[in-house]
Amino acid sequence: MADFFNEIANMFSYSFMVRAIFIGGLVALCAALLGVILVLKRYSMIGDGLSHVSFGAMAIGLAFNQAPLYVAIPVVIVAAYLLLRVSENSKIKGDAAIGLISSSSIAIGIIVNTLSKGTNIDLNSYMFGSILAIGKDDSILCIVLGIIILVGFIYFYHYIFAITFDENFAKATGIKVEIYKTLLAVLTALTIVIGMRIMGTLLISSLIIFPAVTSMRLFKKFKSVLAASVVVAMISYFTGMTASYMLEIPSGASIVVCNLIIFIVAGITAKIKRG
Repeated sequence: MADFFNEIANMFSYSFMVRAIFIGGLVALCAALLGVILVLKRYSMIGDGLSHVSFGAMAIGLAFNQAPLYVAIPVVIVAAYLLLRVSENSKIKGDAAIGLISSSSIAIGIIVNTLSKGTNIDLNSYMFGSILAIGKDDSILCIVLGIIILVGFIYFYHYIFAITFDENFAKATGIKVEIYKTLLAVLTALTIVIGMRIMGTLLISSLIIFPAVTSMRLFKKFKSVLAASVVVAMISYFTGMTASYMLEIPSGASIVVCNLIIFIVAGITAKIKRG
C-alpha cells in the first residue's frame, strides 16, 4: 500500500502529469455535462464526427506550421453548426451526415499529412492522444476554453434544459431555440478540440457518451443524472490516468476502459435494484 501512495506522489512530481490531470479533469467535467444533453437529444455521435473534423484541421495546421488548436477551433465550430443544421433540415439525417463529414475529414487529414513531410509524429499524438503533447501554451488555451464552456453551460442551463426536452414548448414560451442549439454546438466543438490532446481523435467521443449513459442506468431525474455523470467522468479520468502512469499504457485507452468497467458495474447494479 505504501508503494502505491509513493507511486502517486511520484506521479504528481512531474509537471506534465499535473498539467494533464488538471486539464483532462476540466475536459472530462465539460464532456460529462454536455454528454447528458447530447445523449438525450440523440446527438451523442456528433463528438465522433467533430473529432475527425478536428483531426483534419490540425493536420492542415501542422502542414502549414500553424498552431493546430488555433486552426481547429473555428473549423470545428463551423462543422458542429453545419452538422446540426444538415441533419435537421435536409434529406441527409443524423448518423449519415456525421459519417460523411467525419470520413471526409479523416481522408483530407491523411492526404495532407502524407504530402507534407515530417509531421507524422505530431499527428499521431492527435490521433491517439498523448500526455506529453500538452505544452504550456496549449495548457493556457485549454484552461481558458474549459472555463468558458463551464460558465456558458451554467449560465444558460435553463434554456439548454428547455430545448433538450421539448423544443416546441420552448419555442412557444419565447425561447430562441436556434440560438441555444447553436450555443450547444459551439460548446461541444470546444470540448472536443481541447480534449483531443489527451484522448485523441479515436477515443474523445467516449468522454461524452460513457458517463452520460452510465448515469442514466442508475438515475431518472435530470439533475441526478448530471451529477452522477460528473462523478463517473472524474473517477474514470483520474483512475485511468493513474493506471496509465503506473502500467505505462496509453492514457486515452486506459480512461476508456475505466469508463467501460464502471458502465458494466452500473448495469449490474441497476438490474439488482430492479429485482
